Amino acid sequence: MLSHRTIWIVVAAAAAVVLVAVALVLPAGSRPAAEGQAEQALLGIADAQAEAKESQGRYGSYWLSGGDRTLEKLTHPIRTDGVADLRSIECPNGWVAAARIGDDVEVRSSLEDRVVHAGSGEVARPECMTSEAVQSMLADLGVPRHTPAPAVSAFGRPQGASEFRPSYHITPGKNWMNDPQRPILLDGVWHYYYLYNAGYPKENGTEWYHLTSTDLVHWKDEGVAIAKYKNGLGDIETGSAVVDQDNSAGFGKGAVIAVMTQQGQGIQRQSLFYSTDKGYSFTAYGQNPVMDNTGNPNWRDPKIIRDEAHGQWVMALAEGNKIGMYTSPDLKDWHYASGVERAGLGTLECPDFFQLDLDGDPSKRTWVLAASANGSEEGFTTGVAYWTGAWDGTRFTASEVAHQWLDAGSDFYAAVTWDDPRLTESQRMYSRHAIGWMNNWTYARQLPTEDWHGGADSIVRDIRLETVAGRPTLVSNPTTAMKSIEGPAATTGERRMTQDGSGQLPVPEGGAYRLDVALERRAGDDGSEARIELGSDRGTFATVAYDFANESAFISRDADAAAIGKAELSAGYRASRSTASPARDGKVELTIFVDYCSVEVFINGGEKTMTSLVFPIGGTPSIKAVTAGGALTLKSFSYRRLAPTN
Repeated sequence: MLSHRTIWIVVAAAAAVVLVAVALVLPAGSRPAAEGQAEQALLGIADAQAEAKESQGRYGSYWLSGGDRTLEKLTHPIRTDGVADLRSIECPNGWVAAARIGDDVEVRSSLEDRVVHAGSGEVARPECMTSEAVQSMLADLGVPRHTPAPAVSAFGRPQGASEFRPSYHITPGKNWMNDPQRPILLDGVWHYYYLYNAGYPKENGTEWYHLTSTDLVHWKDEGVAIAKYKNGLGDIETGSAVVDQDNSAGFGKGAVIAVMTQQGQGIQRQSLFYSTDKGYSFTAYGQNPVMDNTGNPNWRDPKIIRDEAHGQWVMALAEGNKIGMYTSPDLKDWHYASGVERAGLGTLECPDFFQLDLDGDPSKRTWVLAASANGSEEGFTTGVAYWTGAWDGTRFTASEVAHQWLDAGSDFYAAVTWDDPRLTESQRMYSRHAIGWMNNWTYARQLPTEDWHGGADSIVRDIRLETVAGRPTLVSNPTTAMKSIEGPAATTGERRMTQDGSGQLPVPEGGAYRLDVALERRAGDDGSEARIELGSDRGTFATVAYDFANESAFISRDADAAAIGKAELSAGYRASRSTASPARDGKVELTIFVDYCSVEVFINGGEKTMTSLVFPIGGTPSIKAVTAGGALTLKSFSYRRLAPTN
């Protein structure tokens, strides 16, 4: 019988070589001892992968810090002596692995019997694996993606920008926007649509407005993709687009199929539109609607996914206080399968349905069902509720009746999530993207914007499913591509916080920036509430705070330009929003994204988030770190200006 090492070499020789510019070859014998430990760990991965292919007919994924032990379950325990992290991703014809010791990352693949140093140069990868998958793996191990910093001139406010126009959030040039539609990827380009009303406020009816991007941060305006009132079935509303790779619908292999709600004369139906030019224009299916309403007044917002395990398309449809689950072989002929009813959340809207690996472990793959809902019965506003559980091809079974909220702020609604098809399965099941409508129907039409209406979209965030306080919980962080618009950091050292302040902090240059704040209550500190006050020489317009006594964060905006300048504004706008997030060993970390009309807060590594519209009151910008009384410790503070993307 051939040895594992011999089999590995044979497999490597048979596979095609593809090069990724992420590594620098290190000559044998010149590596320090630590790099030798990385090489030994990677040799262990290589031997285990060869054994897995021989005994199980497949390669396996592995991630020391991410919880993925698939390769060990296929073979044997892998030695990780001396390495801080170790990871391997795989596809049918090969694998790539990387080991980290300190700041150094070494890489090895199934195609070469050598170790290379991540940072510059090339590493071979199998043809079945994309360069994006390798780069994403290395980024997870701490190798920064090469993104040139914006030039100083890039940070200027665009000429003619109105007072509250966002700098780096998706916003229409004029008129009205609302619900996001899940992006799709074609030839390396993301295609994103949102509901748009060019006739607002005099006319009703929305259509699908089209943007494209290569990084989910910078966007190109492509205009209207699906126009309203063209096929006689009424208003074009929310739905979802998919790429029909296998031509199941009969419009061509790779056609983009969009199924959305159309509403005419108060009746909601589901219609199909298809695109054969990669999502730039759509044609209405001649036999619309593909789902006719049998009398339900709330029957909308189809979210469609491909259920490969059961060879079918699946639709989640909002039906009042129920999410209806439907299946189809061809995206045109839909059959009711089951329903998930949830009382106490008002009329459910914009459902979502997807899988993630709990704590990064593929053996704990979990389904998540989400829907936009009303939390007024529990003292909350509207937001995105979700449940975790199992799907058997017909029915979703929640692990518990109680829901959780994806975001605790006032303005995160109608969210959509999606994965990156360029990544390996284990990567796609570890994390996915999300974006939400940054607004609230309670006051959506009362905002102090003049050149556009309907708020904006949140930044794209990356979500994972982690065990937090004993429950599977969606954890969010800003997508890593946001670093491409960051300026250099201005930092302060550790200092004492009091009611009078904490000394000089960086002075904001404009209204678009990122703050990273670490707070601590030490043994000698007698304060409880730490406040980051966003304001100007005219006063504070928003406060992001953490209360160590009740272990919760909150946002207050009751003194911003909308709250003090519009008497008719709904009282709900002025209400503070809070969320519980226990300190870690007495420390709390806040990442705060500020734009000209919004604040997004990521608490303790994204275990909780708060997203809210906030309208500054003008004047010279300022930031203060104070307490509500007593003293606390500002452990660290950094400020980065953010460049415009619009």
